[in-house]
Amino acid sequence: PARFAVLTFTAVLGLFAAAGCSKDSTASASASSSAPIPAEAQETYAQRCAMCHGTSGKGDGSAAAALNPKPRNYTDAAWQKSVKDEDLRTVILKGGAGAGKSPLMPASPDLESKPAVVAGLISIIRSYNGK
Repeated sequence: PARFAVLTFTAVLGLFAAAGCSKDSTASASASSSAPIPAEAQETYAQRCAMCHGTSGKGDGSAAAALNPKPRNYTDAAWQKSVKDEDLRTVILKGGAGAGKSPLMPASPDLESKPAVVAGLISIIRSYNGK
């Protein structure tokens, strides 16, 4: 059943991406540090993350309504304090199932060879703190 849910969710994500995931919705938030977020990380967030987590990080992306549990709200300051960057890295690379979270969060093992993109995604997530 869980495997079916993941496969179904992956198919739904593909439909959402094909139907309207636009590169124009790139996350343009700046990280709390002065280091710029790499363009590839912004594009990756727009293509893979925003449809669930939203362009403002509130967990209100176009696919969020169909998900249970709902995607993480990155603007939750208490959650931001409770999670370590390494935890975020694990969820990004291994997905929810690989991190003991919801299996609906897909893995991105292809980013293992792109540490700057993963660091950029973490910076984007951190940039939503308390907003």
